[in-house]
Amino acid sequence: MKIKLLLAISLFTLQLRGQNWKLVWADEFNYTGLPDTTKWIHEVGNIRNRELEFYTYRRLENSNVENGQLHIIARKKNFQKADYTSARLSTDGKFKFTYGKIEARIKAPKGKGIWPAFWLLGQNIKQVKSPKCGEIDIMEHVNNENRIHSTMHWDDKGLISFGTKKECDVEQFHTYTVEWDRKKILWLLDGEKYFEGTISREKKNADEFRHPFYIILNLAIGGSWPGKPDSTTLFPDTLSIDYVRVYKK
Repeated sequence: MKIKLLLAISLFTLQLRGQNWKLVWADEFNYTGLPDTTKWIHEVGNIRNRELEFYTYRRLENSNVENGQLHIIARKKNFQKADYTSARLSTDGKFKFTYGKIEARIKAPKGKGIWPAFWLLGQNIKQVKSPKCGEIDIMEHVNNENRIHSTMHWDDKGLISFGTKKECDVEQFHTYTVEWDRKKILWLLDGEKYFEGTISREKKNADEFRHPFYIILNLAIGGSWPGKPDSTTLFPDTLSIDYVRVYKK
């Protein structure tokens, strides 16, 4: 724990000195047990995208903190009429932000039908629905690909998506980052920029990205994008997160 804290302090100092970033929210996962309820909620049920899992509420077998990391665990288990269980954590109602820098150090699983994600969703989703609330996918991975997907979604008389793919071995720890201001969104992998999306009132009407967003971490099984798991998919499988940090200029 001491080594991790010293590394974190050093990282904060370098970032503050180099880019004038101020840390405003973080979870370093320096505790044991269920995720911190002052920072995270568990979203429950079969939520979207024709996914096959049931996201459970505060069950250690699906989400726990141990040895300085958050673990989101997908299991092949019949539960509430679903064939799989997993967890989806968010800061909805706990923390939201408009503009800044968000990053997490993550190790993700691979496998047919496996869909881990680290992303942001507009806080006004309950009022305007998706895609009018806006969505920033910092990192998504599906199946056995050696790449991640990074995308912004919004509404302009229908769903508009703009994104890219980036080569990445997700089974190793990497730092996934977004820097977001009034004009643009930048995506970085291990500190190196690889994609940029422009926010403009004149171009594609993307005002959704000028409002507060909240954070989501989840490990989905199946769904409209990756399809179903098959005999090669191993369970249980785990999404591991070393930290999540948010900075403002």
